[in-house]
Amino acid sequence: PGGCPDPCECSEAAKTVKCVGRNLTAVPPDIPPYARTLFFTGNRLSRLPPGAFPAGRLPNLGALNLSGNHLRAVEAGAFASLPALRQLDLSGNPLVSLSPRAFGEGGSPLEELVLRRALRDPGVLLSVAAMLQAGALRNLSRLELGDNGLLPLPGAVFSALLALRQLDLGSSSLVGLRNDSLRPLNLSEGSLALLRNSTPAQARGLPALQPAGLGRNAWVCDCTVDDLVAWLREGDRVEGRETLTCADTDKTLGRSLQKINDSDLNCSEPLDLPSQLQTSYVFLGIVLALIGAIFLLVLYLNRKGIKKWMHNIRDACRDHMEGYHYRYEVNADPRLTNLSSNSDV
Repeated sequence: PGGCPDPCECSEAAKTVKCVGRNLTAVPPDIPPYARTLFFTGNRLSRLPPGAFPAGRLPNLGALNLSGNHLRAVEAGAFASLPALRQLDLSGNPLVSLSPRAFGEGGSPLEELVLRRALRDPGVLLSVAAMLQAGALRNLSRLELGDNGLLPLPGAVFSALLALRQLDLGSSSLVGLRNDSLRPLNLSEGSLALLRNSTPAQARGLPALQPAGLGRNAWVCDCTVDDLVAWLREGDRVEGRETLTCADTDKTLGRSLQKINDSDLNCSEPLDLPSQLQTSYVFLGIVLALIGAIFLLVLYLNRKGIKKWMHNIRDACRDHMEGYHYRYEVNADPRLTNLSSNSDV
């Protein structure tokens, strides 16, 4: 029972098992029960089925690293037999599906979940959102979602994570963030261009919020940034807030967000893109109708000249067709052909 699988390296003193870079396609069933940390990385584990970890075999396993395994599917109940699991790393796997019931029906004691470079597929992002919203990970305090390209987060995705204290979205192409519950953030070195007005307002009411990292992002300084500017001026909630600058227009390019005024944002009127588009369409319709009316008026004023021009074209076509018809009759009648030849002589 205390032995070590052949492809792995075990340390009973450190309570650690390492199965690294062995091209394994399944988790060995004879992992020693003393293991508290399992490194199963760099293998070819394409899926985690129910019972991937034998029930009752690993009662003390608290940290599981499954990064870089070509893992595509995590099925329901895959982690249900790990009652002590606190840390799970699934980073670097091209996940396509992650069942919301991967941790069983009764929830999980999981506290840290790492999904860096694992949520490139839109379907798996929806599955993770459903799992978070269902409260299966109510004890989660740290969540890493960085390096996932474009990451459109659904609304209220973190509302059930009452214990969440650290959310890492660094180096993700996050275009907009619309959460119902925010905690300490790392949004640095990303493509975060817009933090919608509702987000800072929600953040003001969260006493557990710690400084958030928003550095090295290309901020769009328009009317949608006014609440963010006010939030930055309230206190020290954001690390390095002095370095946050605008990067969109010549008027505000390079200016600190904290020093932006309402006059710089040109917010005399609320920004309403749908209404602007509707006005543009109405104006375009009026212009096209005016052009059509002018065209019809020109045709009416020149109706006599147009009629004469059409008659001339008709007469010219008729003369041309009569010439063709005469030549056809000459060629078709041999007598006319000989007569024409004698006349030529």
